[in-house]
Amino acid sequence: MSDSTVEIQGRHLKLSNLQKVMYPATGFTKQQVIDYYARIAPAMLPHLEGRALTRKRYPDGVEGEPFFEKNAPQYRPEWVKTAPIWSEGNRRTVHYVLANDLPTLVWLANLAALELHPSLALAKDIKCPTEMVFDLDPGPPANIVLCCQVGLWLREIFEHFGLQSFPKTSGSKGLQLYVPLNTPTTFDATKTFSHALAQLLEHEHPDMVVSDMKKTIRTGKVFVDWSQNDEHKTTVAVYSLRAREHPTVSTPVKWEEVEKAFKKKDAGLLVFEAPQVVSRFEKLGDLFEPVLELKQRLPDLRKVAEEPEHIEIAAQAEEDSAPPRKAAWKKSARNGPVRKKASKI
Repeated sequence: MSDSTVEIQGRHLKLSNLQKVMYPATGFTKQQVIDYYARIAPAMLPHLEGRALTRKRYPDGVEGEPFFEKNAPQYRPEWVKTAPIWSEGNRRTVHYVLANDLPTLVWLANLAALELHPSLALAKDIKCPTEMVFDLDPGPPANIVLCCQVGLWLREIFEHFGLQSFPKTSGSKGLQLYVPLNTPTTFDATKTFSHALAQLLEHEHPDMVVSDMKKTIRTGKVFVDWSQNDEHKTTVAVYSLRAREHPTVSTPVKWEEVEKAFKKKDAGLLVFEAPQVVSRFEKLGDLFEPVLELKQRLPDLRKVAEEPEHIEIAAQAEEDSAPPRKAAWKKSARNGPVRKKASKI
């Protein structure tokens, strides 16, 4: 079967080239891409709904030449919803697709939009991010195992500020941490806060962490990419396929899985392909669901800096065979004793 016309929730869609191989290394076809997105839709759609969506399309499969698409194509079905957003860079209004429902998601999959990259803000309030993200990108020969260590340090920092965080794989090489906000804030606030934490980790662990995106200094280290917290940038969606050799997926994981991968030094424990991700959702539900509703506020860094006590990370290097390192928060006052506090990992 090469072409097919289907009805989804009352919408009629013509699906084309269904037997086209999108992932040559595994034989994963366009029909399987569409089937994956249809099956994962109950988990994925709430994370896309109402958000301006940038698509990365691969009309000739993952080995072909891709292209990014922001503006909704003119040939879209009349029922596909869009959001007009002014682009300073392009000096024009861009009409972004809103993937609010299953028919739209299947339509995008049929266009070979393998990767979906939503805004961190809702289109109706584009200057107010609902979440803050830390994209942990390993520089070879480092891999996701080192990202796990950095992620665990970041989790402890978040906990110090009373913030919950949720990890997901990038579906490529790294790990991404999301801090849900869902309260009034700005990209200036989230970018300033995330940059400060990235620099703090770099200062404490210069042999393992960088906060600068220059590739020349990233060899064997984890780049804590704070710059994604920007109105004009996007991060790959949770549950999105990635254009890798295999149909890997940006997958939400439990912190226990991050700890296990680090302890066992096994990067393979955090690689998930499309069929696995559907099975995980059916078994575990949406591990990223709290990101949608959990209300949290960022601390005011100016007030933190003015406190009589200053905060720093105290974490000592250890052998590869040791358990995950703890980033012990050390509060020190000029005339007071040093008190160490570390969350249990």
